[in-house]
Amino acid sequence: MFSLTKMQMPTPDQALAGRPEPLQVANNHAVNGTCIKPPFPAGYEQILFGLGCFWGAERKFWQQPGVYTTAVGYTAGYTPNPTYEEVCSGLTGHNEVVLVVFNPAVTSLDKLLAVFWESHNPTQGMRQGNDRGTQYRSGIYYFNDSQKELAEQTRVAYQAALNQKNIGAITTEILPATEFYYAETYHQQYLHKNPGGYCGLGGTGVCYADDF
Repeated sequence: MFSLTKMQMPTPDQALAGRPEPLQVANNHAVNGTCIKPPFPAGYEQILFGLGCFWGAERKFWQQPGVYTTAVGYTAGYTPNPTYEEVCSGLTGHNEVVLVVFNPAVTSLDKLLAVFWESHNPTQGMRQGNDRGTQYRSGIYYFNDSQKELAEQTRVAYQAALNQKNIGAITTEILPATEFYYAETYHQQYLHKNPGGYCGLGGTGVCYADDF
C-alpha cells in the first residue's frame, strides 16, 4: 500500500534536508565509454527526460543514433544531493530523470521527443504503470527557449493523437532544467549491467507524428 505522501509533492518545508556534498559517482558510461559528466563536446546539447523508472528510460536513449552520453539522476525537487532511498520516500520532490547529451548534427531534439512520448504513458500523473510516486511523473526539463517551444509543440501534437484514441489528458510537466543530481553508480546504465533487470516502461501504443 502506497502512502499518500508518495503521491503528492512535498512543500520545501516538508522536504528532507539532504547534504552539501554530492554523491561520489563514476564518470564512465558503461555502454559507450564516454564521460557522463561535463564538460561535453562543444556544440552538443543536453536535455532531461522523466518517464518513469530511470533504468529502462536511460536504455531507450543510449540506443539512439547521435546520442553522445546518458546518465540517470534526480531533478525538479528540493533536497540537495539526495540518495535513491530519499527520493523513493516521496519527501525530496525530485523526479527520476535521464540526462541526454546529443549531437544536433546527427540527430534532432524532435526525434528524441518522439522516443520520449512513445516510450511511456504521459497521462498518468504521479505514476507510471505499477510504479507509483512523485519520482515517476512525466517531465521534460529544458535548457533553452527553443527546447521549451519544441517540447510544448510536441505535447500539443501528441495530445491530438491521444484524443483520437480516447486516451486521457497529458500530465507531463515542461519546466526549465534545475540542478541535476547524479544517481548512485549502480543505477547508471543499470540494464546494461543487469540485462534481466526490471523495466516497467510501457507506452500508449499511439505513434507520435512529427508533421505538426
